[in-house]
Amino acid sequence: MTELNEGALNELVGRVLGDLGGAVSVPLVRIGDALDLYKTLKDVGPAKADDLAAAAACSPRYVREWLAAQAASGYVRFEDGRFSLTPEQACVFAEPDSPVNLIGAFDTAAAMVENQLKVQSAFKTGRGVAWGEQAGCMFCAVARLFRPGYVNALVQTWLPALNGVVEKLKAGADVADVGCGHGLSTILMAQAFPASRFTGYDFHPGSIAAATAHALSHGLTNLRFEIGRAQDFGAQDLDLITCFDCLHDMGDPEAAATHIRSALKKSGTWMVVEPMAGDNLEDNINPVGRLYYSASTMICVPTSLAQETGLALGAQAGERRLTEVIRAGGFTHVRRAAETPLNMILEAT
Repeated sequence: MTELNEGALNELVGRVLGDLGGAVSVPLVRIGDALDLYKTLKDVGPAKADDLAAAAACSPRYVREWLAAQAASGYVRFEDGRFSLTPEQACVFAEPDSPVNLIGAFDTAAAMVENQLKVQSAFKTGRGVAWGEQAGCMFCAVARLFRPGYVNALVQTWLPALNGVVEKLKAGADVADVGCGHGLSTILMAQAFPASRFTGYDFHPGSIAAATAHALSHGLTNLRFEIGRAQDFGAQDLDLITCFDCLHDMGDPEAAATHIRSALKKSGTWMVVEPMAGDNLEDNINPVGRLYYSASTMICVPTSLAQETGLALGAQAGERRLTEVIRAGGFTHVRRAAETPLNMILEAT
């Protein structure tokens, strides 16, 4: 038997135990969100467990155990027999519009676990798992995961980083949001620029239905949603086309890039928002890369392999590979216009 480095072994075991603590926290965090325990604790804390249970109309015994687990995880504060949320904990768990709200990530993790058997089978066959066939409401979880970033950066930072685009939107532009999912990005843009006209396209009928209902609830009249694929949606002479966290999921992103170029005016712009990644695996051996490679294995690669050519770029394709795909569609200029710790925003013209 190979002699073990005890220090390295203990370090690895400690890391795995920490990971397991996070994994078993997934259902507890989702319970806290579903039953408004975080929000209630923010409102009433510092509070004893029984007081929180009463305020949330939940069983005291369950809430006591839930709070103990949350305190052990560092997700709530326990001091002098009472529980509360620090401002930082509230940002992550109790404030939906916070840029660091991560509840959607826990929902996505749960959907990935539920999706295991389908993806596991695909490992043997090499076939994909279509977006609409993934376990649970994967598209609901992903929409919630991306929402904080869109709410806090899309109109405020990303669009202004593009050359001349905001001015066009203010004056009145024609825009397509391709791969719009539940339409959160489309709606935010339509609210911010009422003089412009927006169409959201997605190949998943369930997402288009959800987006349409969402738009109606906001009473917006300058947008609509249609079922459509990136490589053949019907709009032409567009000023701006956006793709949020979806180019790498497409089966044939080069065909999509070609069609997008043809659908734009000569002076038009394509904004491509993709997961932050370096160009090489070595660049992505970090916490962000770890999350994205895992999600890519369970969601992005199976989704792409279920379509057309199934190029399967993966969520960590990197700027160099993405630029190659974009240029293959006929774009001559590609630059990184903005970035966050989780996303890169590319401008193609």
